[in-house]
Amino acid sequence: MTPAWSSGPFRRRALLLLAAAALVLVVSLLDGCARDGGDADRPGGSGRTTVTIGTFGVFGCKQAGLYEEYERLHPGVTIRESVIERNDAYYPQLLTHLAAGSGLADIQAMEVGNIHQVAAAQGDLFVDLGRAKGVRRRDWLPWKWAQATTRDGRTIGLGTDIGPIAVCYRKDLFRRAGLPTDREAVGRLWAGDWQRYIDTGRAYTRRAPAGTVFTDSAAGLYNASVHGYAERYYDRRGRPVYANSPAVRTSWDLAVQAVRAGLTARLKQFEKPWDQAYANGRFATVACPPWMLGYIKEKSGAAGRDKWDVATAPRPANWGGSFIGVPKAARHRAAAIELAVWLTAPAQQARLFERQAGVPSTPASYAMPQVRDARNAYFGNAPIGAIFTTAARSIPLLVHGPMEAQMGTAFTDVGIPQVEQQGRPARAGWRAAQKEIENAVDG
Repeated sequence: MTPAWSSGPFRRRALLLLAAAALVLVVSLLDGCARDGGDADRPGGSGRTTVTIGTFGVFGCKQAGLYEEYERLHPGVTIRESVIERNDAYYPQLLTHLAAGSGLADIQAMEVGNIHQVAAAQGDLFVDLGRAKGVRRRDWLPWKWAQATTRDGRTIGLGTDIGPIAVCYRKDLFRRAGLPTDREAVGRLWAGDWQRYIDTGRAYTRRAPAGTVFTDSAAGLYNASVHGYAERYYDRRGRPVYANSPAVRTSWDLAVQAVRAGLTARLKQFEKPWDQAYANGRFATVACPPWMLGYIKEKSGAAGRDKWDVATAPRPANWGGSFIGVPKAARHRAAAIELAVWLTAPAQQARLFERQAGVPSTPASYAMPQVRDARNAYFGNAPIGAIFTTAARSIPLLVHGPMEAQMGTAFTDVGIPQVEQQGRPARAGWRAAQKEIENAVDG
């Protein structure tokens, strides 16, 4: 049965009403856009501007109260953050939106493992923040600034945190194994070489408390070692060298040694059994970037308080860190640039470290009391400000390539687990990692 309004006078009347309603809707939307900030980015504009920020995981700015403070200082601005839990889901979505030129937040976060690829392939889709008012290149660590800079000198992202590596260790387990527990003495056990860390593990194993091992995983050791080299998967000319890289070979051999000596708990990081092992006191050490401190505290719980401590790592290295950039397609580009510059300024990076333990990528922050004097009560009042910033100053200028993240994952998630969890020969795990990389590169 056909409805009465589909023909004749009913239909004409309905169409006129629909047309009028549509006109009202368009006017309302245009007016709403203006109130939402369409004019607020221009001098003399009025109304509120909602600046959107797309991130992965917990970036910490919201938790540290930085958004709230910025809104107080800028009454016409509202900040709305959209979070995707994992970067492996966030990053493909970011690439899709960049290609489409739509669906982008005003500010987009980028992880260090992806920044080179974005700078090389999508750099022209981002604002050059190196030219933004208030940005001074000398405020950032040189290697951090270089990571987000294109070949033609455009800087597409401002560095937020970095991930200098320390070693977190259980004082109670070290004591029972006959090893020193003072953090400076512990650091001297392995100073200068991850091979000495392996040797310390062998000493621990000889008198290890029942049911415990020296470290959590071979992959964690691999990451801590490989990130201490300037050239890992690519050389300075941009050529892939993952098959013969001294950094990769050395780090792979260390991981295999740890497995063969029974030093690892044979766990995969960030999976449930790994979390449970923290609570159960299953291992005595873990390679520990600053972002790991909160994770350990959460998983070890109240029972782990003052049992954990922090010592200097064998070699300076960086594992992790991020950037924020402003796409040219940002709806509120001017407001986004101003916010990005403010969030990454040394004073704000120092506050982020104080509240969220994200080590600043701006050395000017290191002399500020929030960083310089920082200690962590959970970890035996360890002077984490001094430990992590000293490491940060010595990190080499890291060379990155377009498939950096995929290559690293091939070793940690494919090759090493075959040796550690499946008991396969080291050469089989190595071949599996190489094959995984070849498939990713060819694909």
